[in-house]
Amino acid sequence: MAEENEKQQEEEKKEKKCDCSGGAPAWMVTYSDLVTLLLTFFVLLMSMANLDPVRFTEASSSLKDAFGIHSRPAHVEFAIPILPAPPKTKFTPVQPQMTKKIYQRVKAQIDDLDLGQTVDAINQDSETIILRVNNTVLFKPGESRVSPQAYPVLRKIADMVRPLPMNMRVEGHTDNQAISGPAGYNNWDLSIARAVSVTRFYEQGELLPLDRMSAIGYGDQRPLVLNTTEENRSKNRRVDFVLRVKSSIGTGSASNGSNRIPL
Repeated sequence: MAEENEKQQEEEKKEKKCDCSGGAPAWMVTYSDLVTLLLTFFVLLMSMANLDPVRFTEASSSLKDAFGIHSRPAHVEFAIPILPAPPKTKFTPVQPQMTKKIYQRVKAQIDDLDLGQTVDAINQDSETIILRVNNTVLFKPGESRVSPQAYPVLRKIADMVRPLPMNMRVEGHTDNQAISGPAGYNNWDLSIARAVSVTRFYEQGELLPLDRMSAIGYGDQRPLVLNTTEENRSKNRRVDFVLRVKSSIGTGSASNGSNRIPL
């Protein structure tokens, strides 16, 4: 009996041993897979630590697809390039919408200085203002030298123009009537001489710097009205002070060391 009991006990022990399954438990396999995936994920993050944002976003989107996370396509942000600022000029540019305010200011100054009968202000476009003066105020018939009676008018015009952030072009105009003078001397020569004479007056009196002025003559090529009557011809004989916002009008420059006026 004792031997039989020992045999039964040995058989029961063997059966208990046989009941145990081989290998690691099932939860350990799942846990190991999770740890491996996390390790792979963090290694991937470390490897992309120094990459640009675009490539990182693309990789992140791929990982989401691998894990089955489907969403909207990743938004890739691109940096907007910053353009260099334009070089600064001596005169700060004025916006075109400011020209109207400058024109209104000039008109008010003309009234304050009692120049309404002598100077006419015209707002030609968004960047141009014209101060128009009849030749009878500035010059005697057929002459190019500024009349002494015109000095106060020219000084007042300089006082208006000086504080403005605008350049000035002095334009001489005549009618189509022939003039007396040396051989070959015509209306075009007279218009140029008058424009230069006004510019020289400002330069010699130190009223305006040369790098803000230029002089040009058009003769009878740009009449305001037809030269059919004496009244119309009188309107065409004029000097225009063209004020422009852009700084590229003046042909002179303070940096070139040349302050001489032609003629």
